[in-house]
Order: sequence, then C-alpha cells, then structure tokens
Amino acid sequence: MTSNSDSGIVTLPGKHSVDQTVEKIEETLRAKGVKLFAVVDHSGEAERAGLQMRNTKLLIFGNPKAGTPLMVAAPTIAIDLPLKILVWEDDSGRVQISYNSPGYLQVRHVLPRELVQNIAVVAALAAAAAE
Repeated sequence: MTSNSDSGIVTLPGKHSVDQTVEKIEETLRAKGVKLFAVVDHSGEAERAGLQMRNTKLLIFGNPKAGTPLMVAAPTIAIDLPLKILVWEDDSGRVQISYNSPGYLQVRHVLPRELVQNIAVVAALAAAAAE
C-alpha cells in the first residue's frame, strides 16, 4: 500500500486485471446494497477520441443514508461524494487501486470523528478488490 499524505490518495496493488477488479467491486457493491452511480471508462473514452491510454476506470458509488449525515455536518464534503475508486494500469501494466483516504477527507472537511465510519467502507472495499 502506498499513501500520498499530501493528496490523500491511497493506492493498493491489485492481483487481477482492471476489468476483473471492476467486476469484483461491482459485485461487492450489489451484495451490500450500495448504489453504483457510474463507471467512467477513461481509457475507452480516450480510444473513442483516437487517443491511447492504459486501462483506467473510475467507479462512483455511495449510499444516501451514509452520505447525507456527512453533507449535513460538513457541506463541502459533497465535492468528494459519492465515494470513488480508481482502477488503473501503471507503466508496467500492473493494476493499481486508488481511493481518497477517509482520514484525509475527515481533515479536509473537518468531519466529526463519529461520522468517518460512513466513508471508511471505501478502504475495506478497495482492500477486498485488491485480493
């Protein structure tokens, strides 16, 4: 695991392809009843524009019951919600899984400590996807 404390981004190495990892995350979200709002296929859009890019997909997901109390307590967190996980290939073709650290988001938006658990699920979800 790597963490960039300046940006708040945590990156984990994945063991599967980008598409397999995305599918694994989607299955977990469905099983937990978490809404998947979108999968942004950055590399696919680049290809459609005649450009090349390593396989890169962004999953945007959340649960209004978890997110709403956060936005009531700290309205600026709405800029970072819904939660996101980025699944991408690095220069060596290895899969990486990145997300915003819940601790970083807590500091960035001055979230009450007791509400951080509402976004901490992203770390567990990314860790499970990395297996």
